[in-house]
Amino acid sequence: MHIPERIDFSVNVQNVSPQIPHSVRRATTRFLGTRQVVVDVLGNERWQALRQAGHAIRLHTLEHLDYYLTRLEERVEAAGGIVHWARDAAEARRIVLDLTRARGVRRAVKVKSMATEEIGLNHTLQENGIAVVETDLGEFIIQLAGVGPSHIIVPAVHLTKEGIADLFTQKLGVPAPPDPLQLCALARTRLREEFLAADVGISGANFLVAETGTLVIVTNEGNGRMCTTLPPLHIAVVGIDKVVPDLNALNVLLKLLPRSATGQKMSAYTSFITGPRRTPQEGGPQEFHLILLDNGRTRILSDPLLRQTLLCIRCGVCLNVCPVYNHVGGHAYGFVYSGPIGAMLSTQLLGVRTAADLPFASSLCGACAEYCPVKIPIPEILLRLRRRVVEGDRIENAVAPLTLRASARVGAITLRLPWLYAIGTRILAFLQKPWQRDGWLTHLPPPLQRWTMVRPLPAFGANFRAWFRRRPK
Repeated sequence: MHIPERIDFSVNVQNVSPQIPHSVRRATTRFLGTRQVVVDVLGNERWQALRQAGHAIRLHTLEHLDYYLTRLEERVEAAGGIVHWARDAAEARRIVLDLTRARGVRRAVKVKSMATEEIGLNHTLQENGIAVVETDLGEFIIQLAGVGPSHIIVPAVHLTKEGIADLFTQKLGVPAPPDPLQLCALARTRLREEFLAADVGISGANFLVAETGTLVIVTNEGNGRMCTTLPPLHIAVVGIDKVVPDLNALNVLLKLLPRSATGQKMSAYTSFITGPRRTPQEGGPQEFHLILLDNGRTRILSDPLLRQTLLCIRCGVCLNVCPVYNHVGGHAYGFVYSGPIGAMLSTQLLGVRTAADLPFASSLCGACAEYCPVKIPIPEILLRLRRRVVEGDRIENAVAPLTLRASARVGAITLRLPWLYAIGTRILAFLQKPWQRDGWLTHLPPPLQRWTMVRPLPAFGANFRAWFRRRPK
């Protein structure tokens, strides 16, 4: 079989365009609009009942996770699959690498998976001579760009069609017009070759059904089915929090997920995978391996409030409605998970020594909790994590950095004294001038350059008090 030439996935680091906030807000506004339409069809009373049912299902599962994981393992193995347990990211990567090495794997195709992003799987496989291609269109685009996802559902939400066209022209070596349909056709042509040449398909899962041992993948492009049926080997890396009790519970969650994620009554493709193929005449892989990933999730379960972080079904609606995310984009969070869910989950998975800033990346307006389909009390969790940062993390015994504590004190004093606040805004407006370009601060001096290396900062304008005094009575 002809193996197509290897695509150049080298990293191309550039300062992010000031157009990113506009691109992000345009997309998230559209998602929220379509979501509201499908929610209105149900009616508020029924929608709230679904949310409450989803919350109860997820919380019940987490509180009895040992039972459901044991049952899941039994059912997967009864269906012919093999279950592996990974305590952390390193162990998960090692298991995948051992499986691929033993079978002489040279090429891998992947379904969009936040769990594999979380453990940095692509880099490990590539370092060991295995070509890895993301087949979700958004993931394919950002892989070409050499960056991580900027949104849980729409990884390339920060890019424009013109930027994607330039990227395709540069990386794929073909003329690419800034037309979405033609860009999709170019990607489809290239990815079809990858599906046929792959030795292994790697996926995550939206849900794992304990009752039947079924892995459920929800997509809108069909790439999930191609990755999990064409290659002879299918490896799924899934967080232990993705398990649900039975098909009835799954039915509730499948009504919540697409409405909140993409504003659809149901996604275009919902795949139910229960083990490998049983006869040569059936479709599907010859081998199916499920890696159940802990990587800090068991630790999160120990706190009754914080464990509700794991209720998340990764719909991304909290990102869409969050004013902070809409102004800074996903890459500013510095980790795989962004937005309110990233502020909660990354802080707990990585510890406050690494992610101390994230719980403070929120206005605590509460919109995320109002929109969350499984009713996660996001502001309460963020406040608990802020306290943990300030008082010291129980896991790492860390305290807030001196600079953070000093900045908080200065901010508190400034906000209590109106005259000092007014003077401060004038000073900032003056000091920013050497770095201001067209209303943006693009290259700040150290240590603030850590921000502008990732994305530009809006220039400071006139303060609210001055604007209010000038407005007509």
